[in-house]
Amino acid sequence: MADEHIIEFRAGDGHACNLIHVSGSREPDRGPVLLVHGAGVRANIFRPPNTTNFVDALLDHGYDVWLENWRASIDLPPCEWTLDDAALFDHPAAVQKVLELTGARTLKAVVHCQGSTSFMLSAVAGLVPQVTTIVTNAVSLHPQVSWISHQKSRYAVPLVGRMTSYLNPQWGDKAQGLVPRLLQGLVKLTHHECANGVCRFSSFTYGTGFPVLWRHENLSERTHEWIRQEFANVPMTFFRQMARCLDAGHLVSHLHGLPADPTAAPPRTEARIAFIAGELNACFKWQSQQASFDWFEHYRPNYHSLHVLGGYGHLDVFIGKNAERDTFPVLIAELDAP
Repeated sequence: MADEHIIEFRAGDGHACNLIHVSGSREPDRGPVLLVHGAGVRANIFRPPNTTNFVDALLDHGYDVWLENWRASIDLPPCEWTLDDAALFDHPAAVQKVLELTGARTLKAVVHCQGSTSFMLSAVAGLVPQVTTIVTNAVSLHPQVSWISHQKSRYAVPLVGRMTSYLNPQWGDKAQGLVPRLLQGLVKLTHHECANGVCRFSSFTYGTGFPVLWRHENLSERTHEWIRQEFANVPMTFFRQMARCLDAGHLVSHLHGLPADPTAAPPRTEARIAFIAGELNACFKWQSQQASFDWFEHYRPNYHSLHVLGGYGHLDVFIGKNAERDTFPVLIAELDAP
C-alpha cells in the first residue's frame, strides 16, 4: 500500500502549488521522477483504479515518485493560467523543491499534454537544467490537430470566450446557470458515444471526436466512471494561447523570460527526450510528436527517441486497463535508458 505526503511550494510568482510524494514498500534506488499532469485535471490522473497504475509501476521499479499539482490542477483554486505561467514559474520551482527535499542533483520527468507543452517550454528555455530525461506524452513543441479541431479553435474559442471565462466538463453531469446549460445541451445534441456526461463534455472541450481523450475500449468500466471526478475547470486563457500555437505550427509565448518562438533557436537543455504518442489520439495527432522529435534530432542526432503506440489514444496511455502491459514498459524503459 502506497503512502503519500503533500508538500506545499510557491511558484516563482508566488502562486500556491503542491507536490504529492508517494512511497511504496520498496526503498527507491533509481532517483526521483516528477510526474506532470495536463490541463483541467490533477496529479491524481496518473492513479486510476486499475490493478496497477503508473505510479505503482514506478514504485515497484525503484523510482522515488513525485506528482506535481501545478496551477492548472483542479485541486487548486481556479485561475486564468497560460502555458507561459507554468513554464516560467511552476515547473522550475517544482523541480527545485524535489531536489531540495531529496538531496538529489538531478531528476527525470514524465509529462503529459499541457503539462508536457509547458514543461518543454521550461526545458528549451534552459529553466530546468537539472532534468536529465523527459518522457513526454501526446504533444510537445508542435501541436497538430485535425482540420475540424483547428477550425473549432479559430472560431468557437472566441465565441465561447465571450460567454464564459472557463469550460468545465463537470457541466456534462450538472450544469447551473445559462451558459453551462446551453453548452450541456449542445453536448447532448452532438455526443452520443456513452452515458457519461463528463466523458462527453471533455470531448467537446478538448477537440473533435467521440470520444477525444481515450479509446472507450481501452478503459475499464470502473475507470470510465472514475473520470467523472477527475475533470473540471479549464480557463479560456489557455484555449486562446493554444489557438495561436496551432496557427503558428509551434508553441508561442508572450512572457519575458521565455522565447516568443521556442523553435527559433537550439534548445537550451541537455535532457534526453522520449516522445510518446498514441496512434489513435483524437486530441493531438501523433504527428505532433514526430515533428518535435525531428526538431530535436536536428540539433542532436541519434540521441532522442519516438514511440507511436498502436491502439492507443491520448490519456489511455496512462489510464488504459491494459497499460501496465502495453505502455508502461515503454515509458519505464525510456526512464531507465542512459
